[in-house]
Parts: sequence; structure tokens; C-alpha cells
Amino acid sequence: MAKNWAIAIGVNRYDYLQPLNYAKRDALSMQEFLQSKAGFEKIYFFSDDSPDVGGKSTRPNRANLRQVLLELFNKPFMNAGDNFWFFFSGHGMRHDERDYLMPSDGNPGDITETAIPINFVTERLRRCGADNVVLILDACRILGTRAGEGIGRQTAEKVAQQGVISIFSCSPQEYSYEIEALQQGAFTTALLEGLGIQGKCATVEKLNQYLNHRVPEIVRQHNNGRQTPYIIAEPVNKSHLILVPRYATLADIATLKNDAYRAQVKGDLDLARQLWIHVLAAASGQDSEAIEALEDILRLRWERQQAPVPLPRNTAANSAKGESTVEKNPLQTFQFEVVTVNAQGNITNRRNEKAKYFEEDLGNGLTLDMVQIPGGTFTMGSPEGEVEGLDRENPPHQVTVSGFFMGKYAVTQAQYQAIMGTNPSNFKGEKRPVERVSWDEAVEFCKKLSQKTGHTYRLPSEAEWEYACRAGTTTPFYFGETITTDLVNYNGNYPYGSAPKGEYREQTTSVGKFSSNSFGLYDMHGNAWEWCEDVYNDNYQGAPKDGSAWLAGKNNDIKLLRSGSWFFNARDCRSAARDWYARANRTFDVGFRVVAVAVA
Repeated sequence: MAKNWAIAIGVNRYDYLQPLNYAKRDALSMQEFLQSKAGFEKIYFFSDDSPDVGGKSTRPNRANLRQVLLELFNKPFMNAGDNFWFFFSGHGMRHDERDYLMPSDGNPGDITETAIPINFVTERLRRCGADNVVLILDACRILGTRAGEGIGRQTAEKVAQQGVISIFSCSPQEYSYEIEALQQGAFTTALLEGLGIQGKCATVEKLNQYLNHRVPEIVRQHNNGRQTPYIIAEPVNKSHLILVPRYATLADIATLKNDAYRAQVKGDLDLARQLWIHVLAAASGQDSEAIEALEDILRLRWERQQAPVPLPRNTAANSAKGESTVEKNPLQTFQFEVVTVNAQGNITNRRNEKAKYFEEDLGNGLTLDMVQIPGGTFTMGSPEGEVEGLDRENPPHQVTVSGFFMGKYAVTQAQYQAIMGTNPSNFKGEKRPVERVSWDEAVEFCKKLSQKTGHTYRLPSEAEWEYACRAGTTTPFYFGETITTDLVNYNGNYPYGSAPKGEYREQTTSVGKFSSNSFGLYDMHGNAWEWCEDVYNDNYQGAPKDGSAWLAGKNNDIKLLRSGSWFFNARDCRSAARDWYARANRTFDVGFRVVAVAVA
């Protein structure tokens, strides 16, 4: 069972600073929530008049706060899967490029000797041994002296390196408001709503979305100020961690499972173990996949190496039986950058990821890069509120997909020419995606590629395509809430959400021009539509849940398309967006990419 501990600090009365009204109440409310709703076993509470504990003062002065940080975190006392939260409500200051928390005796005239550096706090917290450390700071009550900038920037850089989940009440240039009508801070009010029954935000990602909406709403309602909270969760899978298990949905657990699968496939057994432990905790210890995965990790650790990942190879005997034999192929690793944007399309995060792939030799120095996609479970379709009036993307449903390999890029004109001996494309360019290809011609390409290489290639199922596109995300795009034409080739005259209008290129672009998703796949949004194996159905009623292609339908001549294109608007480029064409249709914005199935 996971261990859950916390420190909650609220400072109203200051020796050298303007007093606050509701910081103590903020901390007390957080303590009560953690004890009664979140199941925390031990909480160290510090406020102006909190009682002594074990003969030791809990007044929030510098000496007492440093003492608990030094003594409690002297050596590890928690494990993977455990949680430690640190909540501070009070004054914060920025001095000499560093962020500080101001204890009750903090002196703005002598900050280095009387305040507590936030990087000291995070360094001590990391010593506890828990892999899930949450730092919550409602400390931007006064602005610093450096160009009016408050705390946050230096702390954000530090915690991102340490893997600490950090929740800030406002941006560095803003003020964190206390609301008299609520008898509480705007941030803590929204935080407790989001974590509680009103928001039911089980994960970091959902809490971030709730705070971004609710805090500005509260501040606008009670005064004319601006307050924009934000969360730093690095690496990206930290945003999928489940903060409040009682509100976790099957989709939340499935997303966390995807992260665990990916870490395990990549060989990061320590991270995989941590994530599977969190899955098990969220599922109250009753998840057979998590139990089996933890057993596998234990075995792999003993073996000190991972088994090579096999690929199917056809033989005449097995081909007649519809089976395939297995040849073990060594995989290579490549690195790539993944970016995340906010609702306005501004990049808020850049990170480096790694994935494994193999190269298929097509001759004359031309290769086809096939990226390893780990198996997992995800929610397919549009979540409520993402887009109105598109029944074809409903109902959302859970699908479990087995591992496979997928083309890093859509099939290019050079690759198509090498296999088929022709290039039908309207917008010529060896590295541009092939277009003006019918569904049957795409299938024929797969057959000829299989014959040439000895590996079995085909079009992706629709479920495989969306799973690979999302790469563990649940937002409309794998970039986040929206896209811009700096990231995707689509008709920029028709943006999505709050993003601005952008460029309309009126043609395809070379593959790999833009950033990939976190699986290492490029151009899964826009550029050219991509054929899938499936027959088109009007909605997901009765759709397969095992990731296989849906081959039953009222018209086998109508086939599935995914990804959107340069010609279509941003809405049609979403991860859940789907469309159709007649299988014989050849148009200048339709291409395809291929998959090869991994056999265990």
C-alpha cells in the first residue's frame, strides 16, 4: 500500500512583512482535505498558532522549518509509488536570481540569512525516496525587486530537472489574490475544488486544466486582477500520475498504463516499475496487467538485459497457414524533440524523447524507418465537449492495442516509386508524401513491400492509427489543446480553439518538417490524409475493442481516412477526427503509411 505524507504551512503573521489574512486557513483546509479525502496518514502542520508536537514548536519561523527539512529528510523513508506533498501559503520573494519562501521571521532586508531558498526545499524533498513529490506554492503575495518579477522562474527550471511536480498559484509577473468574500486565497479555493468532489481531477493533467480555467474565473468575479496558475510536470508522464485515486477513471488508469508500457518497452525498468506501482495503487491492488508487468520487470532485472524484439518473417509454409515465423532483429534508437502548446498555440514545453526503430532496406540507399509502438489501452473517439455535432467520433470507448511497428513518416514519393515503379503525385518531391493513391493501390504497395522484404506489411487499423497518433495524450492534438501552422500543415485560415490564423500553404510539405509526437511519429496531424484498413461506419457502435480493423460495414467500397491534410481546417486534423473516401478515389491530399506487426 502506498505511503502518503505531507507538510502544510500557512503564515499569516510576519515580523517584517505585511500580514496576510487567509494563508493559515489555506494550509488548514489543505491539511483537512489530505487527511479526510485523500487518505494521507501523516501531515506536518505549521501555522502561527499551531500546537507543539512532541515538545517541539511548529511556529513557521526559519529555524523550525529548516529543522524539519533537515531532520525528516536526512535519509530515505519512502519508496517507489509513495507520495509526499509540500504545501506553502504565505509570502515569497525573488532575490539575486533565486526564489525564496518567507517564513514568519523572514526579513526582506536580509533575505539570504532569513528566508528559505526553494531549491533547498526541493532538494530535501527529493531525499524522501518517494517517486511522486508534489510542491504546491501559493507564495506570490508580493512582487520582487527584479523588474517586478515574482517567484517561479528559477524554481520551475530546478524542479523540471528534479522530476518534482510543482503547482504554482500564479505566473512570475502576477499577484496571488486573497478573496475576502471567500475567506481564502483564490488559488487554494480552486485547488481544493479541483482535487475534491466538484472537479474530481484525479490526474495532474486534469488538475492543470481545471486550475487554468477556475482561478482566473474566481479572480475576475471578485476583482479586476489577473492570476494564471501553472503546473510543471517533467518528464511528461508525470502529468498522467494519479493524485486522487478515488476519482480516477478507467481512461486515467489506461493512460498511466500506456506510460508504463512505453517505459518498459524502452528498457527504462525503474520508471516502468514506478508507473506500474501507481497503476496498482489506483486500481486498489486489483490490476492483473500491473501485477504481471511487475513480475516481468523483476525477471528482466535478474536477466540484466531485455529480450530482442522480434519481427514477423513470412515463409511459404506458414504463409499458407496464415501464420508467420519470427526472426529477431536488433533495433536502433533515435532521439527527437517533442513540444507542447497551450490553448493559444504558444509552445510551453520542449523535451527530448527516445524511441526504437528498424530500417527496411528498399535498395539504392533508400530505407523505410519503422518505429516501435508499445501496446496499451486508450480511449478512442472524441471526449465530451471537444467538438459538436460529429456523431461519427462517438461513443468514446476503451480499446486495447497490441504492440506493432509503424512508419515514422507517411510513405514518400521516392519509396512508392521504388516499390511500385511510378509516382502519381500532384505535388512532386521525393521526400513529400505520395498522394493521388487509391486504397487498393496502397494495399498493393503493402503486398509488394512484403514480398520484397520478407516482412508482413499492411495498412494500419483505425484503432492502431489513433492510438499511435495520440501517443498517450488525451488532448485534441498530440501537441496539446490546439495546433498552429508552425507545427502542422493545414489550412491556417481555419484555426482550432483559441489559436490564431496561420499560413495556408496549398500543397504538401516534405515529411518530417515538423515536430513528432512522443512515440517518434511525424505528420500524424495534417499534410495528407492516410488510408486505414477499415470499412467506414457512421459511428463506433459495435466497433472492435482489440485494436483490429473493423471490416464489417454497409459498404465495403467506402474506406477510412485519418490525419486531415493541407487542404482541410485544423478541426479535421485532431487525433479523433475521421473521414472517408471511396476506395477507388485518387485525390491530391490522400496518402498512407504502413505498419508491421510485432510478434511476441
